[in-house]
Amino acid sequence: MSAGGESSGAGQAGGKPIVGAAESASRGSRGAVDLKAVLGEVSGLVDNRLGELLKSPDPQCASIYEAMFYSLMAGGKRFRPALVLLTSRMLGAADDVALPAACAIEMVHTYSLIHDDLPAMDNDDLRRGRPTSHKVFGEAMAILAGDALLTEAFVVLSTRVADGQRSAALVRELSTAAGACGMVGGQVLDLESEGREGRDWPVESIHRRKTGQLILAAVRLGAVSAGADEGTLDRLSEYGRQVGLAFQIADDVLDARGTAESLGKTAGKDAASGKRTYVSVYGLEESERRADAALAAAIEALEPFGAAAEPLRALARFCVERKS
Repeated sequence: MSAGGESSGAGQAGGKPIVGAAESASRGSRGAVDLKAVLGEVSGLVDNRLGELLKSPDPQCASIYEAMFYSLMAGGKRFRPALVLLTSRMLGAADDVALPAACAIEMVHTYSLIHDDLPAMDNDDLRRGRPTSHKVFGEAMAILAGDALLTEAFVVLSTRVADGQRSAALVRELSTAAGACGMVGGQVLDLESEGREGRDWPVESIHRRKTGQLILAAVRLGAVSAGADEGTLDRLSEYGRQVGLAFQIADDVLDARGTAESLGKTAGKDAASGKRTYVSVYGLEESERRADAALAAAIEALEPFGAAAEPLRALARFCVERKS
């Protein structure tokens, strides 16, 4: 795959990433990354592009766009778009190459949050520190807003990516991750697991599908956008799998320990609803150990990329160390 003329230069030769001279010289003493600044920059880029994409083309569609906009622009860390853009940057591509995928995955993620908060699912009143979509717009409009965001994500990938083959590859990556054996399948397992006792229920499978698949997809979308070869894509996929697992284990720990104020959503709901989580199955101490192990595996997977991967390492650490 090539980057279609944009700064692809995905820094590869014979399947091995090439690190610039300055970066190569600093492999032994990798500098700290100001992740807060990086995430702020990424959020600004993604929010600006989402604002352009979410302008209603027809006054009669204004109400659904208002509901979509409410949840999509409610803040959040833009963690998944950051994975897309930082992966693409590491491989030498310009941000414009990966921004369609970064926006599309945030639209799919937001759709999943809207539906997850519905009375039929988690029945949550708060998301990102403010009332959930169905509390503001009603259940029917919230369902439709989620449906619209999911659909429009694929409009973005099919109309904003100039290279037809790359567009199709991105659609395949995101639709597979979000579908019946991906995020939706994980949600089904999550629902079926409620109230089950013992360690025989596949809690890791729930996590890898419900949360991990979309995080893995974010990394792969960034790599595909940058024109990565198969060897590079495989190495980055291992990073994405481990980050996805670490992220969800840390989420389980936060739900057990956090407050509504710190999390921006209702705390302790997993335990109250009898959900299968790492904490309910393994306890806090073992869950934290497993999160640390997944973090270590994610960082190890980035070793071939040298200092160029430091932002992705910082993002992996953030998964485990975050407070909300």
